[in-house]
Amino acid sequence: MLGAIAGDIIGSVYEAHPIKTTSFPLFSDYARFTDDTVLTVAVAHSILSRTDYASSLKAFGRKYPAAGYGMSFFKWLYLPGSKPYNSWGNGSAMRVSPVGFAFTSVEEVLGQAARSAAVTHNHPEGIKGAQATALSVYLARRGKSKTAIRRAITERFAYNLERSLDAIRPGYHFDVSCQGSVPEAIIAFLESSNFEDAIRNAISLGGDSDTLGCIAGGIAQAFYGRLPQEVVSQVRGRLPDEFLAIIDAFNAKYGL
Repeated sequence: MLGAIAGDIIGSVYEAHPIKTTSFPLFSDYARFTDDTVLTVAVAHSILSRTDYASSLKAFGRKYPAAGYGMSFFKWLYLPGSKPYNSWGNGSAMRVSPVGFAFTSVEEVLGQAARSAAVTHNHPEGIKGAQATALSVYLARRGKSKTAIRRAITERFAYNLERSLDAIRPGYHFDVSCQGSVPEAIIAFLESSNFEDAIRNAISLGGDSDTLGCIAGGIAQAFYGRLPQEVVSQVRGRLPDEFLAIIDAFNAKYGL
């Protein structure tokens, strides 16, 4: 899941200042982890500790309240209960990559992705976005080709993955919906030649850059394998010890 976190950190400086090019410094001095990372770590912690997703998301979200959450999620964090709020936003997809790395069958991955989403994003599109992302990670980890991944996601979720980045980029804008960002992030991975290329592709669309990078980065790590050492060093240097401990435990258990 470090690939997803890398995408979040690299994209963080372009969320408010979108760009339409793949030529940019990979790690700005101002790059930092955002809510995407906090909640990805929370999902990994939930899987490792076998705690429910809602409790883990609330615990980590409250501990890092200034990470940049959406307003609806922020309100949910501090409500006494855990009733979902029918969101179709891409928050369900940006935090789900640990599910794709941890579980061992398509059925498990889809079921756990739905559970991780539904505690907040119980709208069908919110669940669909999480499932499509987690399944992409799982298939990539299992060594499936890009052609097979494209076909599986298209057939199951009816996302249009036949578009090119060059066709999408000119008219694309900031979009926090799953249906308006998950397919684009997957295409950014599908058109990539290596991990870094996937991140640059996603950010170059000029949208919700940290989340696009996070989604594409998780899939790219699963597909390409070991991350470049410079990326690992840069990412680890920007994370608190608590996150590193969870990431290392997760990697050790699931062979990443």
